[in-house]
Parts: sequence; C-alpha cells; structure tokens
Amino acid sequence: MAGLKVVAVGGGTGLSTMLKGLRLYTDNITAVVTVADDGGSSGMLRHDFGMLPPGDVRNCLSALTDTNPELGELLNFRFADGMLRGHSLGNIILAALNETSDTFDGAVKKMSALLGIIGRVYPVTNDNVVLRAVLQNGNTIDGESNINNYKGVMWNRIKRIELVPDNAKAVGGVISAIEEADIIVLGPGSLYTSIIPNLLVEGVTEAIQRSLALKIYVCNLMTQKGETEGYTASEHLDAIEAQSYKGIADVMIVNNATIPDDMRKAYALENAQLVHIDSDKIIPRIKLMQGNLVLIRDGKVRHNFNRLARTIVNIGEDYIQTQYAE
Repeated sequence: MAGLKVVAVGGGTGLSTMLKGLRLYTDNITAVVTVADDGGSSGMLRHDFGMLPPGDVRNCLSALTDTNPELGELLNFRFADGMLRGHSLGNIILAALNETSDTFDGAVKKMSALLGIIGRVYPVTNDNVVLRAVLQNGNTIDGESNINNYKGVMWNRIKRIELVPDNAKAVGGVISAIEEADIIVLGPGSLYTSIIPNLLVEGVTEAIQRSLALKIYVCNLMTQKGETEGYTASEHLDAIEAQSYKGIADVMIVNNATIPDDMRKAYALENAQLVHIDSDKIIPRIKLMQGNLVLIRDGKVRHNFNRLARTIVNIGEDYIQTQYAE
C-alpha cells in the first residue's frame, strides 16, 4: 500500500485519533504536530529538561506504530505512583532520546525508526515557543494550560493566538511535505491551542497556500469551554482564516449526528455542546461535507476515525481524478 500523500496538521487527541484511520488507507502520511503544550507530564519534562513537550508527538507515534501495535499502546502507559507518577512511558523515552540528540526533531526521528512507524511525524518547530492568547479586551493569557483553563465570557472571547517568540522556524521536511501533498488536513483538534499554532510558524501558512493539494478542515465535534464556547462551525473556520488567509480550506467536514441525552447534559455542565452547523454561512465559501462521525468511547465523544479517514480519502481521490480529467 502506498496511497495518497496526506499531511495532517494539528495536535492533541484529535490528530492522533484521525491518524489511526488514515493509516488504513495510505502509507504516505506526514503528521505536523504542535509543540506548545506546557501542562501535565509534557509540562514537567519541559521544565525539568528544557525540552519541547513530547505528549502530542508521542500520541501520533503511537497511532502510527506498525511493527508492534502493542508497543504503540505501551507508549501511552502512564505511571500512577512513585517518582514517575503522571508520566507516560513514551514521554520518558522521548526525553532520553532528546538528551542524546541535537534537536527534538532528531529525537522524534530516532523514535520513529525504533517503532517502525507508518509515515513521518514532525514537530512543527524545534524552537521553544509559548502560546499567548489575546482576548477581545486586549488582555493576554500566556501558556497553553492557562488558555485551556480560561473561563471566558461571550463578550471577551479569544481574539487571536500568538507565538512567543514570533519567529519560530519550521522543522526541515515540514515545508516540502506540505508542498508535495495530495491532501492537507487541518484538525481535528483544539482550535486555538492545537491547529492555529502550527500556522503561525514561519513558512507553514505560505507553503499551504502554494501547495496544489486539496485542503480539508475537519471541524471539532464539540465546542470547548473558554476556548470556543458557543462557536458555530463557520466561526471555527473564521478563526483559522483570520490567522492564515481567506480560502485556506477547500472542503469542511462536519458531524451532523446527535449524541445521547445523558452525554449532552454531562458536556453542558462543562459549557460544551455539539458544534452547530450554520451551513448558510459555509456553503457560499467552501464545499461542506456532513456525516455521522461520532464515536462514544470511555464516556467521551470522539471522531469515528475509520469513517473520518474514509471520507477524507474519498474526497481526495475524487479531487485528483477531476484534476487528471482536466
């Protein structure tokens, strides 16, 4: 199996979940992963070793592990007691490899080889960046964990995200992968802390704009407290375009399925709800694809990675056939 060249840009559980589906359809996968996390195990290792946060990268490596799927799952094992409490095994291994590598990207390459992953995983930058959220009233919040914990109000939403410093360089290989892709997928993942930060690294947005690939934005299933509270589907797209360029996506994929009432109520307690599809504000701009993409697992609403991947690949194949026909 070779398949379409797919570049997936994002972070968090959304990106790694989608990769599990994409690997069923193509070997030509490149994951471009944000490195701004500063909470949990990643935050502790970042503080103690001065390394970039390994968590999101580890999740992607685990999802793409081919030689031994059980080893991929073992990477996510998290210690419950002792000095390693809170740390995952994969994060510890990446920390060790980082100590013996010139760059974090070098450590990721070594781990990729050890695991025999399908495709490639790149941290978007080797630079030590901090996320800064600028609110509507001009106040700022520094740090991804602080942004995630922001309990905003509708009149003081996040206006934009910045990287500090603002001149982070893309890892070698990221730009060429984007330029050579058949499909570029943005998301799913936290809008302001997983997707947009990648677009702020020097050269990434420009490479996407130059690329002849089909560009797809996968909208989140649920809104997020503080970050995207009350956002409609079109407002998610608005936020991405505001920090990149108009027309960055050719297609938007959204879920139109409901969830059980008990789960809906549980999420409502966290000020989260299913993203409303305001199609009248999307269809004039880009193609809109709707479908049942919900998977309920461990009491959480997740994307059905198989259906999502199949949708992405089908759209991509149709696009390429149309290009050849022309």
